Amino acid sequence: GPDVFASSVELVRELKRRGVRVGVASSSRNCRLSLELAGLDDLFETRVDGDVSLDLGLKGKPDSDIFTTAAANLGLLPGQCVVVEDAISGVQAGCAGNFGLTLGVARETPGDVLLAHGADLVVRDLGEITVDDMEEWFGQGLERDGWTFGYHGLDPENEKLRETLTTVGNGYLGVRGALETERASEHHYPGTYMAGIFNKIPTPLHGRDIYNNDLVNCPNWLLMEFRVDRGEYVSPMDMEVLSYSHRLHMREAVLERRMVVRDKLGRVTRFVSRRLASMADPHLLCQRLELTPVNWSGRITVRSSLDGNLINDGVARYRQLNQQHLEFVKSGKAAGGVYLEVRTTASGYRVAMCAKHALLDEGRRIHGTRTVHTDRALIGEEITFPAGEGRQYVVEKMVSAFTSRDLDDPRQAAAARLNKARSFRQLHSAHAKAWARLWDKADMVVEGDRLVQRTLRLHAYHLLVTASPHNSRLDAGMPARGLSGEAYRGHIFWDELYILPFYDLRFPEISKALLKYRYERLDGAREYASENGYDGAMFPWQTADGGEEETQEVHYNPKSGDWGPDLSRRQRHVSIAVFFNTWRYVHCTGDWNFMRRYGAELMISIARFWGSIARRDQTTGQWHIDGVMGPDEFHEALPGSDREGLRDNAYTNVMTSWLLERAVDLLDRLSPADRKRVARSSGLLPEEPERWREISRGLHVNLNAQGVIEQFEGYFGLDELDWDAYRAKYGDIHRMDRILKAEGDSPDHYKVAKQADTLMMFYALPPETIVDILGRLGHEVDGAAPLLRRNYEYYEGRTSHGSTLSKVVHALISSYFGDDATAWQWFLEALVSDIHDTQGGTTLEGIHTGVMAGTLDIVTRYFAGVDVTGEHLVIQPHLPEHWTKLSFRICFRGDWYGLRFTPGKVRVELLESFKDAVHLIVAGRRVELTPGRSRSVALDS
Repeated sequence: GPDVFASSVELVRELKRRGVRVGVASSSRNCRLSLELAGLDDLFETRVDGDVSLDLGLKGKPDSDIFTTAAANLGLLPGQCVVVEDAISGVQAGCAGNFGLTLGVARETPGDVLLAHGADLVVRDLGEITVDDMEEWFGQGLERDGWTFGYHGLDPENEKLRETLTTVGNGYLGVRGALETERASEHHYPGTYMAGIFNKIPTPLHGRDIYNNDLVNCPNWLLMEFRVDRGEYVSPMDMEVLSYSHRLHMREAVLERRMVVRDKLGRVTRFVSRRLASMADPHLLCQRLELTPVNWSGRITVRSSLDGNLINDGVARYRQLNQQHLEFVKSGKAAGGVYLEVRTTASGYRVAMCAKHALLDEGRRIHGTRTVHTDRALIGEEITFPAGEGRQYVVEKMVSAFTSRDLDDPRQAAAARLNKARSFRQLHSAHAKAWARLWDKADMVVEGDRLVQRTLRLHAYHLLVTASPHNSRLDAGMPARGLSGEAYRGHIFWDELYILPFYDLRFPEISKALLKYRYERLDGAREYASENGYDGAMFPWQTADGGEEETQEVHYNPKSGDWGPDLSRRQRHVSIAVFFNTWRYVHCTGDWNFMRRYGAELMISIARFWGSIARRDQTTGQWHIDGVMGPDEFHEALPGSDREGLRDNAYTNVMTSWLLERAVDLLDRLSPADRKRVARSSGLLPEEPERWREISRGLHVNLNAQGVIEQFEGYFGLDELDWDAYRAKYGDIHRMDRILKAEGDSPDHYKVAKQADTLMMFYALPPETIVDILGRLGHEVDGAAPLLRRNYEYYEGRTSHGSTLSKVVHALISSYFGDDATAWQWFLEALVSDIHDTQGGTTLEGIHTGVMAGTLDIVTRYFAGVDVTGEHLVIQPHLPEHWTKLSFRICFRGDWYGLRFTPGKVRVELLESFKDAVHLIVAGRRVELTPGRSRSVALDS
């Protein structure tokens, strides 16, 4: 309106004097009149108003299209632009459009509301901001913003999601971002998860005991409650919240909250809290709480506890099951504070925590009055001190944590370690330096896209929270939902197929630790294979601390409220993933010593399993694999069949063909002594390698006349699903399996998949390799691109994408045949799937490590075009048009490269190498680099 434009006259004129291009985008059809009244009509270079929007068919705010159109008219990218808005919908549009700065003007709408809906900065009047302020934002503010993930304003309905996404951790443990003052409730769920601490207990269900092995919610070390004078302990959430912000500072891995509250007596208090889980010492945790009585004086009591009186209660659908995993052992005074020791009820793991507190008044250490309080498996200190109006008081809580998986006496170790912790500042210094070393290898810098930049960092952050360099001293795998929640019971699946590429190229020592977790469970995989009548090693679909199959035997359907049988353990392709990950690690790192000591035995044992599960049809001479499930997860058996599982899943058979060939090649590469040792340890028989060659060239894979690969035998005969009818009826149809079963039907009857299945072979292996394998199996294929496109077009429309991993696969595959727009859309959907919780309430139960790593892999493999499948590094980038820069580091075969991509150019630097020179292919050109030197290569337009 005219008043807003009028207040911007001087700012606009100053912008124009400095050569800044200025336009206007407004939903108003009276825009021209408003500009004339403000005396600004001659200053704007473009006008996208209500009339223009109508002519162009633009949606208008909160959609960003009028703003992006105005930017395009100015010849600018959104990231180069400032949006100025005084309406919520306008601020939302600026945020959605990924603009470089969204400036809120708090005229009628409160500033906090504008900030909560996406404004970067808020002023009451445009006269309060200068061009220099804007330049500072684009100079330093955007850099700070790219390292900050957080929220402004309280949103109780989404607090559990926020807690998940702002988890702090160090690979040894993870701590949900719950508010310190809160216990488990409808809106809050504190959780501390320690790698490898599982507990398996029974629940009577349908006349039998069902056992579930859960990642245990360990004692809550965060709890800090407050009262004034002799009043009750009252949560700040029960007061009037005047302001609230919740931010994860990813560069230094510190969670911060700021809030101002007013109680029923009118007392206003400011709280600022910070916490960290030390990356320098994984056994140390710390939180710092600042309290300022703004308008009152009195006596404050802080009750700070270690709370073991809790259960696993983070997943609603598990609540019918037994979730009591901890029993109290002992508590008392130790290390200048208190300690708590608990034990898991079945596995017998002991968990010990020690806590001590420091109290400061305006930075000066004081003691206060202290008493110890206990309540069953809870112990803490009550610290009382006089507080004066306007003074700042700080309570620092330092905690050490050990388990009996670390050593025999975790309580003694926790007390000894806590003695080394002096202050939050001391712990933060070492912690921040440790994270700086990690970010030096992990960071991806993206300019021109704020959403991508921040979210890629969040994804890399969560991966390192889940598995860090500390994993080299842990016998712990990679939970599919991280260390941020209890979904999937903290189990380890096949998601490492998507995850390990991130580590292979940046932290190979972490990849090695995760593969050794599998190696340490090789005997269990052999036993599992033997129990099912097979040779070699068959890894379970879900595993935890031991090597056993942990997949549920029953599954709860929230659509119907019923429990039904769960056959997903027949996804034997998890063993393919373990083999593939081992091969890829050694290929990318050149770590042949690992192959000799661990990898060869692991891979040959898995090959023996696939060699034994395949059966030859004497009539046709072809080999078949029965009784399995593919990655799609929906199909458990053919309709009318009394046999569990499917026959000849295409992904399984193609990958098995590849796997058996690699196993034979591996045996040929081993020295005679190593081959003999591996044969002995894996049980390999002399005749097996030749059998593997025969199977790899004879496995049955069916293609129809159009060149579409049949997902499994009988798939083409299934019914088509009426997708439009189900979308109209249910809206969200990601979990079509649950919908169909709730209707008394089954996905077994239809051509419907939860996620990519047949297409997965093209994600794991280059399309040209798939063509070679199909040729080996007797199929003539007219090239990789046509084969890929036909199969993509056939299966994408029959997939509900009930797993976010599906979007990662479809992003990469659509990029192979040059559909950049489709690839970008899939990438974007995968990128925001956790931060927007697009799966409908799943992220609040734990992040998805697979999709997070998958988005980083797409940037590496597609946008940067880094190909590590050959003997030399190959780089052929496809930079999105609106990205002005992409840069990161990778390590291939022991050589560290710095890669920098800008429009039309790629710069490659050999940062570290023990070689005199390395050769790589950049944009189709052979490039030689020596250590410390760089080359820039122009890209064809």
